[in-house]
Amino acid sequence: MSDTTYYFDYAASAPRRDEVAEAMAPWMHGVVGNPSGMHREARRAREAIEEARDAIAEFVGGNVHDVIFTGGGTESCYLAIAGRIHAHRREHPLSDIVISSVEHSAVRKTAELLAATYDDVRVRLLDVDCDGVVTSESLWENLTSRTALVSVMTIQNETGVFQPLPVVATLTAGAVPNGGVSHTDAIAAASHMYLGPATEAIDMVSIAAHKLGGPVNSGALILRRDIELIMPNQGGGQERGHRGGTVDVAAAVGLAAACRATAAERADVMERIEGFRLRFENAVSYIAGVDVTARGESRIAGVSHLTIEGVNNEELIFLLDEAGICVSGGSSCASGALEPSPVLLAMGYPPELARSAVRFSYGHLTTAEEIDYAIGVLADAVYRLRGEK
Repeated sequence: MSDTTYYFDYAASAPRRDEVAEAMAPWMHGVVGNPSGMHREARRAREAIEEARDAIAEFVGGNVHDVIFTGGGTESCYLAIAGRIHAHRREHPLSDIVISSVEHSAVRKTAELLAATYDDVRVRLLDVDCDGVVTSESLWENLTSRTALVSVMTIQNETGVFQPLPVVATLTAGAVPNGGVSHTDAIAAASHMYLGPATEAIDMVSIAAHKLGGPVNSGALILRRDIELIMPNQGGGQERGHRGGTVDVAAAVGLAAACRATAAERADVMERIEGFRLRFENAVSYIAGVDVTARGESRIAGVSHLTIEGVNNEELIFLLDEAGICVSGGSSCASGALEPSPVLLAMGYPPELARSAVRFSYGHLTTAEEIDYAIGVLADAVYRLRGEK
């Protein structure tokens, strides 16, 4: 077993940044005032939160109506979907949640839970093509007067494929009477792209700190305009009435620090890891039976998603881990599951091939030497599992 760690799982969680730890440190011990209070420590905490809110608004870019702090990316998606559905149900006899068939479980399971809880709520799934991209035809067919919300992720978190958000926003606004409401899970995209141009026409945007090298318990829901939401968790009316509960100052400050650091180095990092991705994918494509998912489609620089004929991904991940290489078998939230990736099944992959998928993801600390090491270890592991030399 290797004593050295070669980290290729940035899409699951990025290494904690030094800037984040330093920014959070003053809020991790001693007196941390409740930002809803009136005394000096409360005012100090409130000032830190508002400065963090401004930094996140700048990071997301475009017109920002409000930034709502949440306990992570999953809660951000839940607040957007459940909050919107609760508001929509007050004035409509039926409420449809329209999502893509390749959404992260944070969106998919929230939608399914609401549909199972309320008889007047249902989920409509958007079809994707063989590369996992939502089709405009399916979107058009599923938008009706009952549509409460359309949620399509910015990029697919397993494959890194871009989704057509401008089309989603345009059709949602135009096809739903009185204008529809749109949401995007930008959690997987935030570290790799400028969210302003990509999401400027979307009404609600979800991000999470730990994908940016921040704390795992911090996220935000960004509203592009005033959206009526009924908060699922009642409390003291914090976050302008959108979310009950005292805001964690350290978590908010950590998210802001991660946003600033990511924005400062994004252009250089993306150029570097784009080269790494091409180098890796070109090399491993010479291994028989290895295929890069959606290779011809527009993808972010930081993800290489592979399917490998004749190989079970659990066995492969074990051998890679023995060599010190950290990767995922798909969505990090589903790692360890025996079932094939629902994303690949939606794209038309047979179950056996879907069970072979592995995801290598890169970030600001990835080096060329790590890439070359991973290429050699992957080739050796695949041949070992197949009983080949």
